[in-house]
Formats: sequence, C-alpha cells, structure tokens
Amino acid sequence: MIGVLATTASIILTIGHISLSRAETAEDALEAEHARSEALLYNLLPTEIAARLKDAPDQTIADSLDHTAILFADIVDFTPRSARMAPEELVSFLNRIFSTFDELAAKHGLEKIKTIGDAYMVAAGLPQPVDRPVHRVAEMAFDMLDALRALSDEIGEAIEIRIGLHAGPVVAGVIGHQKLFYDVWGDTVNTASRMESHGQPGRIQVTAAAREALKDAYDFEPRGAVEIKGIGRLETWWLTARGAPIADA
Repeated sequence: MIGVLATTASIILTIGHISLSRAETAEDALEAEHARSEALLYNLLPTEIAARLKDAPDQTIADSLDHTAILFADIVDFTPRSARMAPEELVSFLNRIFSTFDELAAKHGLEKIKTIGDAYMVAAGLPQPVDRPVHRVAEMAFDMLDALRALSDEIGEAIEIRIGLHAGPVVAGVIGHQKLFYDVWGDTVNTASRMESHGQPGRIQVTAAAREALKDAYDFEPRGAVEIKGIGRLETWWLTARGAPIADA
C-alpha cells in the first residue's frame, strides 16, 4: 500500500512538473512573440509613431506638419538595366544602393518614407519638426550623388539618378491594419516627385520654395520655366554646389 501511494505521488509530481514546464515554455513563447512583434512595429514605423500606436492601438495617426522637405530620387535607365540581370543580382543591386541611402538618411536625421520600384523617397521635418529641413535633404542629395559616383567607379559602369526637392506643408499618418504603413500626402509631395521625374541624370532640381530656404548657403543654376505634368509651368533651378555642413541638432 505504501508503495502504491509513493508511486501515485511520484506520478502526480511528474505530471505537475511537466505541466509547469509546459506553462513556462508557453509563457516564454508568448514573450518571444511579443518581442518580435514590437521589433517589427519599430522597424516598420518611425519610433515616435510606433510608440503612439503602442500606447493607443486604436487611435488614428494623422498629423499636419507645416515645415517639411521632401526628396525623391530615381535610378536612370533602370528598366533596361534590370532586364539584363538575374533576379538575385537585381535585388542585390537595389539593396546595396538603397541600404547606402538608408545610412545617409540616418546620418542627416531624415525619415525614409518608402521605395517604389527603383525610386527612393525621404523626408525631413516629420514625424517631428527638425531644424533646417531643406538643408538636410540638400546635403542628402549631394551625398547620394557622391555615393553613386563611388559605386560606379567600383563596378566600372555608370549609375546615375535624378533627384528632386521641394519644401512645404504635408499630412502624414499611418494606414492599414495588417501591414501598417507610414506615408505622406499633399501638394508638397506631388511637386517633389515631379521635380525628380522632370529632372535630368546626375542633377538636383529644386523649386522656388526650396531655393529660398537654401539660397544663402548654396549655389544654383536657373533652369527657367518648365511645364510640369499636373501642375503647369513652374520656375525651377539646378542645385549645383553644397554649403557648409549642418551642425548636430
């Protein structure tokens, strides 16, 4: 009888231990999944925006920002180049360029918004205001040109981009539920995009608003009035020489 009781107690203790171990394993798995979800959230969204969503998951993120600068860049002749590449080579090519641009964006305190095919969009002054947003994107533009010249020398083949800049107010916010996306809207965005698409390889085209912010520290070449799709005739300039480096904010 004593033996039976001892065996029963042993079985009960074993079952209890297994159950406890399983509970701890499940709890660890939940904590790991929560950590992964948080890491993904902070990778997808600007830090400030991710924190706001974490504190109030059901809130609508929509901000009006008056002093921003937008940069668009696009790789010249990307379509014929991509037709000559294997899929892995194409992805590696784009990843190398855009990863370099990501590093430059971090260097200048800018917010990468998105890539669209072979186009790259970055902004200054959001989600939080910054000092001299137009100067920041101008410095980014020159660094992008320098980086691609270095890469061109390395691979023995020219890689060029068109760059467009504009400054002004925007609306920024988060859209989606399954795949959250921080985006920016408004005439400022559309005009910056047109500055790129109506530009020339290896050059930085800017609007009057961007030139006004930069005129005391940078050199320009007037392009004159250009017919811009969806906007009309617009006076634009080429940004040709950089100014003094921006002090740390």
